[in-house]
Amino acid sequence: MSTNITIEPLNNAYCEQIVNLILPIQQIEFNVPVTLADQPDLLDIETNYLQDGGNFLGAKHGDELVGTIALINTGHKASALRKMFVKKEFRGKEHGIAQLLLDNLIEFCSANSITDIYLGTVSMLKAAHRFYEKNGFTKISADALPPYFPRMKADDVFYHFHI
Repeated sequence: MSTNITIEPLNNAYCEQIVNLILPIQQIEFNVPVTLADQPDLLDIETNYLQDGGNFLGAKHGDELVGTIALINTGHKASALRKMFVKKEFRGKEHGIAQLLLDNLIEFCSANSITDIYLGTVSMLKAAHRFYEKNGFTKISADALPPYFPRMKADDVFYHFHI
């Protein structure tokens, strides 16, 4: 694991860096049909994630943002995991960034009495599916999602994790 990586809370001061990391991964690398207009939450991290007891974390290599993970507190001791992205050059077990981000988010949940994490992703992101399953997430049907889970238009695969 790279020792040059730090995990830090992010706020609105990081919106431009967050957008510049996430959009190219979605649009160019994975051809997910999503735009910034589909994700206005990226332009106001504090209102959409932090205000209601959620979190938005970044993995930084020096001053460069190389990974993100976010959590929306949905109430009911539950949350929605969002915006888990790691820059291509920093992916893999040798860096361990995805694992660091997820571990930090689970620690946040435990410290804040959040017992359930739900997430949606897209079917083409097979490596993400393997990562979540390796970390104890269980694939569930869309019908099994709680009614308060905020679904994203592009998502077609769903997972649940109980802490």
